[in-house]
Amino acid sequence: MKSRIAVAVFVAALGITPAILSAATTESQATLRKEAKISMKKARSIALKKAPGKVSSSELERENGKLIYSFDIKTAAKGVTEVNVDAMTGAVIDVHQESPAKEAAEKKQEAKEKPAVTKH
Repeated sequence: MKSRIAVAVFVAALGITPAILSAATTESQATLRKEAKISMKKARSIALKKAPGKVSSSELERENGKLIYSFDIKTAAKGVTEVNVDAMTGAVIDVHQESPAKEAAEKKQEAKEKPAVTKH
């Protein structure tokens, strides 16, 4: 009987964990947005001047100790151009081309790192 209760508690905890992790991720995004000196909209405009095209994804993240906006932009070139904009100064930190294979591998890795969101 005790083992059934333990299993039930364990299963319930697994169901709650993604929701908790998702809330923590949302909270950290809110914290990051408060820290940023420039808006996502302004950073997007800066990135598109550097690599004209269509933004396929964007995020605010801390990378190597710097708060940056990262934009994946579909341009005329094959693959995606990633543009990183400093969220404090608006300076373009990095621009590089990602092949379709590298982009797919990056998306796969990000999917592993992000918690699954379940609906109840």
